[in-house]
Amino acid sequence: MSPLLLTDIEGAVRSSWGADTCTPEYRSRWTPDNPARDQCGVTALIINDLLGGDLIRGEVRVGGVQTDFHWWNRLGEGVEIDLTREQFRPEEIVTGGVVIPRPPEIKRLREEYELLRARVLEKLAESVAV
Repeated sequence: MSPLLLTDIEGAVRSSWGADTCTPEYRSRWTPDNPARDQCGVTALIINDLLGGDLIRGEVRVGGVQTDFHWWNRLGEGVEIDLTREQFRPEEIVTGGVVIPRPPEIKRLREEYELLRARVLEKLAESVAV
């Protein structure tokens, strides 16, 4: 059995994204050309499941106006993991970054989270078995 590496987790997450795992109200803007688009919330939760640490939320701004939020992870000693940063267009700027406590129950995006989590865990099980 091989140890699990961060590159294994990243590969499993990235290959598990789809339109069905992104934020439903933005599903129409998801494309295979930008698979990270609107995957940040569920991805941050999965990374938190696997590696612990903090959930971080920043604001997405266009022309100084907040248009959305962006989520990523911070592990011990300030190491940050953001697997979805490349989703943004040049005019979309992520600002700030505050620790948000993980909710005791996932309500918003629950179906997308569970679907992505199942896919990621299946791929990780396959990579460990090799």
